[in-house]
Amino acid sequence: MNIITNTVKKIGYKKVWVYIIIALCFVASVFFVTHNYSFYEGPIAKVIKTNLESTTEMDDMYLNEDRLFTQSIVAQLQNGEEKGQLITLKNEYSSSGAYDQEYKVGNDLFVSIDAKDGEGPELAGTIKDVKRDKYVVIVAWVFIFTLLIVGQKQGLLSVISLVVNAVLLSYALDFYMSTSGISLVWICGIAIILFTVLSLLLVNGFNEKTYAAIIATLIGTFSSLFITYLAMWVTGENGLRYEEMQFLTRPYKMVFYAGLFIGSLGAVMDIGITMSSSIFGLYEKNNDISVKALKASGLEIGKDIMGTMTNILFFAYISGSIPVILLYLKNASTLGFTLSMNLSLELARALAGGIGIVLTIPIGLYISIYFVNRRKGRT
Repeated sequence: MNIITNTVKKIGYKKVWVYIIIALCFVASVFFVTHNYSFYEGPIAKVIKTNLESTTEMDDMYLNEDRLFTQSIVAQLQNGEEKGQLITLKNEYSSSGAYDQEYKVGNDLFVSIDAKDGEGPELAGTIKDVKRDKYVVIVAWVFIFTLLIVGQKQGLLSVISLVVNAVLLSYALDFYMSTSGISLVWICGIAIILFTVLSLLLVNGFNEKTYAAIIATLIGTFSSLFITYLAMWVTGENGLRYEEMQFLTRPYKMVFYAGLFIGSLGAVMDIGITMSSSIFGLYEKNNDISVKALKASGLEIGKDIMGTMTNILFFAYISGSIPVILLYLKNASTLGFTLSMNLSLELARALAGGIGIVLTIPIGLYISIYFVNRRKGRT
């Protein structure tokens, strides 16, 4: 008992209570998503038995080989008027698994009840989708625990900032969908200001370092969008393929610009706070450091992070297109056509973010130096 008491005193009672609250939230959330069937309107069935009925080999005109499977499933309904009853389901899936998958015992499935079945179980139905919320919650908690272990207080504030930003973005998009005549770019512009201010203030607090990062982030982001818009206007948007937005009922160009806005913000914000923290860190270690030395050190730091952040943007945008690129290539599309169809918008987003990164380095440097000089003047 004394060991526990001493450990609690060493950690601090406030931290212990925070850990207890987080642990309780984890247990409660996992328990909820595991037993929340009644909160869904559509019927959900848990797989209790599977049987592989048939296997078919196939290939297409481009000699792409695949294997098709037919699976019979017996599941138990978990909600609705038929709760507890058994239902038979059919599932056809392929070894490639592009649009289908094999279901196993324990999987929760969204189903539609079709009719009565005279053989075996009483009900028959069709599979609509898989209930994945418990897996999403577990992965989210792994992410949160990693942030808390590495970042501790800053990690907790980062989680809060992420949740606040997600809520703000959802409200911004909902407001856009429920109104007409208001450009999504303007809505995202206001949202970006709120994202930047709230995120940096929550994580870094109210101080000159944060103020410098906020100003640098906003100037860098808006400058990036302006230069990108200017370049697209001069070139007539030649080479951009908007086919992936063909089903939008809203102006697709405005949606694309809004995506540029949001996409470049994260990288630009990271550059802004990195430059600000570096300059203020140099000043706090040596209050007599000259402006010339600050500029030289800041530019060296900027050069070091510029290449890595640009590559991060490039890989983040391109990675999502790899499955579609492989699909095009496997179906005898030429490399040039495949890349132009699938990477034109992604490359434009990556380049826009790269412009923001490069611009934010000198902007963040000189704004941080300005605030350092102000602090010098007060001492």
